[in-house]
Amino acid sequence: MAADDPEAIRAMLDWLVAAGADEAVAEAPVDRYARARESRQRRASESANRSGATATRQDAPATSTDTGAAPAPGLLGDAADVEAGSARALASQAQTLDELESALGSFEGCALKQTATNTVFADGARAARVMIIGEAPGADEDRMGRPFVGRAGQLLDRMLAAIGLSRDDSAYISNILFWRPPGNRAPTQAEKAACLPFVERHIALKAPDYLVLLGGPSAKTLLGRSEGVLKLRGRWFPYSSPDLAAPIPALVTLHPAFLLRQPKQKRQAWRDLLALKVAMDAGSDPTA
Repeated sequence: MAADDPEAIRAMLDWLVAAGADEAVAEAPVDRYARARESRQRRASESANRSGATATRQDAPATSTDTGAAPAPGLLGDAADVEAGSARALASQAQTLDELESALGSFEGCALKQTATNTVFADGARAARVMIIGEAPGADEDRMGRPFVGRAGQLLDRMLAAIGLSRDDSAYISNILFWRPPGNRAPTQAEKAACLPFVERHIALKAPDYLVLLGGPSAKTLLGRSEGVLKLRGRWFPYSSPDLAAPIPALVTLHPAFLLRQPKQKRQAWRDLLALKVAMDAGSDPTA
């Protein structure tokens, strides 16, 4: 490629962006995946050593820090299971949203954190009756450290405004992942499992009256459903977790990013939002 050929340079840049290399984060290449593997292996070794030491203390009382259903042992692989267990133990100790955000900041058990610019925890009114949960931060969110600030976020704000809600005073927004997957790729099961204990604790501490789950990944992860989002949207489900005294009504709807690609589906999303408004105005539980 000629150094003075603008078209060739532009084509190379377009190719890099398409490949997911859309951010410059260091002067020299860094194999962050290798660092993440080394970190996981080190913590797995330390955990094994602690387990071995505990096993030799036959007179010690049995204790447990597990406060909810974790992925079945061996389902994700030994290292991933260790990370999910570590996440659950750390998340369970948080008694406030601030403590949970701080715990998430110190958690190193998700490889996505190694490649992200910022941890994206939440945005909006903490006293809001409705909590909205999407999938993952994008490039804009990663750069700014807040969820839903790009084009999809701007559409979400307009959608909420249409039923009298705003993140300024009546809506609280987060995701099931707290770090952007490189190139906006689909997250792995291990990455979702590492974040899930924090998401569950997030919901329990926020304790909203209603949940709105944006898109299939959010709905499937939190509700354990297998259907596609077009079959799930518009339906209410009781969301429950070990930390909750009672289930929370959860409405599944379409993700704003999907609506930007498929604008004809906005009619369906509008129906879902009207159903949310009706439930909130009446203070009713649509799942009862």
